[in-house]
Amino acid sequence: MKKTMGSYYLAAVMALTFSLQVAAADLPEIEKSGTLKVATEDDYAPFNFMNNGNADGFNKDMLAALREYAKFNVTQSILPWTGLLAAVSTGQYDMALTGAVVTDERLNVFNFTPPWASAQHYFVKRAGDTSLNTIADLSGKKVGLQAGSALLARLPELKAMIEKTGGKLGPVVEYPSYPEAYADLANKRLDYVINVVISVNDLVKAKPKVFAKGLAVSGPGYMAWPIPKNSPELLAYMTKFTNHMRETGQLAALQKKWFGETYDDLPTEPITSAAQFHKLAGQ
Repeated sequence: MKKTMGSYYLAAVMALTFSLQVAAADLPEIEKSGTLKVATEDDYAPFNFMNNGNADGFNKDMLAALREYAKFNVTQSILPWTGLLAAVSTGQYDMALTGAVVTDERLNVFNFTPPWASAQHYFVKRAGDTSLNTIADLSGKKVGLQAGSALLARLPELKAMIEKTGGKLGPVVEYPSYPEAYADLANKRLDYVINVVISVNDLVKAKPKVFAKGLAVSGPGYMAWPIPKNSPELLAYMTKFTNHMRETGQLAALQKKWFGETYDDLPTEPITSAAQFHKLAGQ
């Protein structure tokens, strides 16, 4: 069932407010227990998805590398995206190992590991749709995106871009997962869908007769793993792991495998504040 932006926003605010009162396990507790608990999703290709009944994707390979690197067990729980970050923020899991985009709002609750991919937002349309060629063409059109995603937080950028052309942002429909949004786009219940560029490229490559890539609808952005603010030692540990993957060439190999390109100019430090994020992203 689809919900309004307002209802999901209220739920998110309540979850994040509660999360500030709950202590997550930091590295000493994790090492003492011998287990790092990570939460992932399974419906967001090419980051996490199911392939013939088995987990697959960039983060599946990164998880395998983390298990080799760590001296403790790493357990994985697969959750729906709409509740994943709330579950991490309330201490049910130690961190999220999924395709999370850095945003100002999320930085109120989480710190982020060094980024491992670009997260600029693009729109995707139906293949053969010649009516959506410019930002101005999006005026008044119905757009779909995943509920609880970072793309909601950056919709004001698209709204401003459309208003600059004399138009206005049309109705926004939120979905539990992107496959549902894409199905409605293909069936003409939506005019376009917004997602990060990696996912748009992956979709169009897989279904070129159904979907086509549109234009950028945001400025630069980053994808990284969120870790609760009260786990600074875990953040430092995961920063070392991420940079280990970069320095050994494993990260570039996985970027090429799953994203079709490498990202050699990403920040190598964790992102911990909105001010730092804006400076890195040139906002």
